[in-house]
Amino acid sequence: MRYSSVLAALSAVGSALAQQTYTNPVLWYDLADIDVFRKGNQYYYSASTMSFSPGAPILRSGDLVNWEFIGHSVPRLDFKDTAYDLADGKQAYVRGIWASSMQYREYDNTFYWIGCVDFKTTYIYKASDPAGTWSKVGEIGTCYYDCGMLFDGQNIYVAYGNTKISVAQLNNDFTQKSTTQVYSSSITIEGSHMKKINNRYYIFVTQPASNEYVLKSNSGPLGPYEFKIFTKAPASGIQGSGNPHQGSVVDTPDGDWYYLSFIDAYPGGRSPALAPFVFDSQGWPSLKATNGFAIANPYPVTPVPVKSTTGTDTFSSGKLGPQWEWNHNPDTSKFSFAAGGGLVLKTASVTKDLYHAKNTLTHRILGPDSTATIQLDISQMTSTDQAGLSLFRDNSAYIGIRNGVVILQRDLTLGANWNTLSTGRLETSASLPAKTTNVWLRLHADIKPAGTHQGVFSYSTDGKSFKQLGTPYTMNTTYYFFIGYRFGIFNFAEQGLGGSVVVKSFDLALGAK
Repeated sequence: MRYSSVLAALSAVGSALAQQTYTNPVLWYDLADIDVFRKGNQYYYSASTMSFSPGAPILRSGDLVNWEFIGHSVPRLDFKDTAYDLADGKQAYVRGIWASSMQYREYDNTFYWIGCVDFKTTYIYKASDPAGTWSKVGEIGTCYYDCGMLFDGQNIYVAYGNTKISVAQLNNDFTQKSTTQVYSSSITIEGSHMKKINNRYYIFVTQPASNEYVLKSNSGPLGPYEFKIFTKAPASGIQGSGNPHQGSVVDTPDGDWYYLSFIDAYPGGRSPALAPFVFDSQGWPSLKATNGFAIANPYPVTPVPVKSTTGTDTFSSGKLGPQWEWNHNPDTSKFSFAAGGGLVLKTASVTKDLYHAKNTLTHRILGPDSTATIQLDISQMTSTDQAGLSLFRDNSAYIGIRNGVVILQRDLTLGANWNTLSTGRLETSASLPAKTTNVWLRLHADIKPAGTHQGVFSYSTDGKSFKQLGTPYTMNTTYYFFIGYRFGIFNFAEQGLGGSVVVKSFDLALGAK
């Protein structure tokens, strides 16, 4: 009797979990140009990162709603250009990894990533474990722009293009075998995602940045294809945001289908949104409900919890977690991990320009608004070093330490070709007590599209009592930089190298603190 009661209770819990609902975005982080697929009961998700390194983050989920970072497909932006190293006076902002594709190939039990860089070369990486080590396995001297990869038995296909959509067939060693234009549109379409479903071939494409269309072939991967609307400018449910678009489709083990798109939600960036869809008798897909992104939908499967996106990182594992990315390829000789925890950042650049400072470590801002707090050991800084916490994008501000003074620098901007237009201006400063060795710097950022768009900086010498420094900084909401605002931790030298700081902790919390 007691055993049956336990079973009944467990069944009730399972039923309650199954009835839980989710709202969009499913993860309020900047993770655009989504490619998603399922392997067994696990879902995997890849996204764009532009010049940030490592590139192409990988997330994993057991339910399509709760996601966790597990790795990157491109461990270093090895793209034969010193701009990706912030070297030779060059920088690579807004270049690098745009819309790309990561898929699993059953034929050789391997995960593959493919993407075009700088409109000229397509790179391929692979790994046996998506959370493990990835390695480059090929280059193709053709740009597969905004590509989507399909493994069909032993065959490899890649759909790509803008307005004119083509399908390339690759050899088994990932060299190009052939390419065929399969559709020419009268409207701008891009962001191809290629799928084989019930022996039909589909290429999902977007009309930036509102409508989603689909190409369908009943004959084969090279067509002929028919063209039809999939969803027209669906509402996101987030006040002030754009329409969910340029998504990827995936099924559950029970055969239900979902469309994981992204929402333009600046200043924070582009965040994932999920909605169910169905197929008609002719195999054409459409959203299950026209307002499917804006309502609370039942979970696709029983919820599977993941580690919280908030909390404190003490850098005690001896390596950076997969949620972190540098502004460009880092100088690996200029950072290390302290015994017992803490990230040691040596000065890696002599500059007065944050945008040219190597080894700026970035973290996505968690929406709708969140607060980052770092503890810095500044005892090994030199008098002309600057270290601190930035609100990092093409129009930036930061709170920093220089020669025993807390400073607020604002209005740093990138201009034509994403080169530095201004290194900013000093708004205000505050002296620290003599012999201060530890400082806490804090930044609260409101990234709601209909919010204040403001970042508020403050500091503390005891980690408990914080003082606001300067006036709130208003973030821009243009999309041209693509990547949304990030928290950025930096340390650079205005004169000679040699100084260092220890980032003892990074704490992320929802809301204001």
